[in-house]
Amino acid sequence: MKGKIIIHRHESKILKSNPLKDPYTRDVIIYLPPGYSQSYSKGYITAFGLPGFGSQGRTLLNADPLGENIEEIMNRLISEKKCGPMILVLVDCFTRFGGNQYLNSSATGRYEDYIVKEIVSFVDKNYNSSARAVFGHSSGGYGSLILGIRHPDIFNALSDHSGDAAFEYCYLPDFPKALGSYRQYDNSPKKWLDNFWKKQNHHNKEDGPPLNVFAMAAHYSPNPYSNEMGVDLPFDLNTGEILQDTWNRWLSWDPSKMIEKYRKNLKRLKFIYLDCGTKDEFNIQWGARILHSKLETMGIKHHYEEFDDGHSHTSYRYGNSLPKIYSMLS
Repeated sequence: MKGKIIIHRHESKILKSNPLKDPYTRDVIIYLPPGYSQSYSKGYITAFGLPGFGSQGRTLLNADPLGENIEEIMNRLISEKKCGPMILVLVDCFTRFGGNQYLNSSATGRYEDYIVKEIVSFVDKNYNSSARAVFGHSSGGYGSLILGIRHPDIFNALSDHSGDAAFEYCYLPDFPKALGSYRQYDNSPKKWLDNFWKKQNHHNKEDGPPLNVFAMAAHYSPNPYSNEMGVDLPFDLNTGEILQDTWNRWLSWDPSKMIEKYRKNLKRLKFIYLDCGTKDEFNIQWGARILHSKLETMGIKHHYEEFDDGHSHTSYRYGNSLPKIYSMLS
């Protein structure tokens, strides 16, 4: 038997006033397990999936000739009795900056509130949900960790697959590349971004660093008074010198540095899953190892794994984390 996909068009009150004028009516994709019943007495463990940078909820359903999408993974796990029936909720938080870190930001909008206050309530109202988890990869992994540790009253478990951490390793290497791209547009990230969207389908890998750096700044160092779309960059656009005050604002959102202040919240979570690839192209393995070490030092129970792969084509790892989430929350 297979599960069922339902797509809702949800109009968000929270996103309606977002500063980028991005769409505020968005898809909320629901996966219902085989045999789903609104009257099931226990309710269904519900896992909220956060897409990675450059992705939407639909991306998790894309056909993969070399693997399985999230629907196929869930169907297989249930049919093989490796996992009990779960509801999956796939959200769309794409922005003009190319993605989301799932934080409230004056530059992008209140996406943390959107998920925690609107989407969770929408699902609870319309579906037979019980315990909740949040999971994702890359920026989605980052968002899962942040939402999980900041809202243990909402989420009972989190699964962070190769989520951004140790910003010195995963972001700093992109700074010189971004600077070079902005220089071509009068040292203006805003002009660069305007041109990026004019190119439509002609984007290339050189666009990655300037887009990613601008997007991360929109989440970690927003400034409504900045001329660059309400964003403070962490470096001088002329010389490249790191602007320490702004960089410190970024570091305050680095999981490897902020994790310890959430000790009490971490202890409230029933399950924490972390993983990374040993060959991650963005050096995420170092941040994951730091997080793992600090959680051990704090005595926080968690599951940690490393895989012999990189940052992309890792959706198969959901086949490891989702059954563990189900087992720990059942």
